[in-house]
Amino acid sequence: MTCNEFRLQMEGIVEGFTQIQTDLTYEKNTMKRIWNQRKKQIDKVINNTIGMYGSIKGIAGTAVQTVKALELENVINLIED
Repeated sequence: MTCNEFRLQMEGIVEGFTQIQTDLTYEKNTMKRIWNQRKKQIDKVINNTIGMYGSIKGIAGTAVQTVKALELENVINLIED
C-alpha cells in the first residue's frame, strides 16, 4: 500500500472513473440538446396543423368534418405535453 505501484493503480482507477463521468455528462448534455430540438420540431408541426385546421374551419365552416384531435379540449392537451 505504500509502494509506487499501488499509488499508480489507484490513480488509474480514479482516472477511469473520472473519464466515465466526463463521457456520461457529455452524452447527457448532447441528448438534452437533441431532445429539445425534437420538442421544438414537434411543437412547430402541432402549431402549424392547428393553425391550418382553424383556417380551413374558418373558411369552410361546418362543411369541414370535425377532427376530434384538433378540437379545443384535445389541443390544450397537445400544447401542455
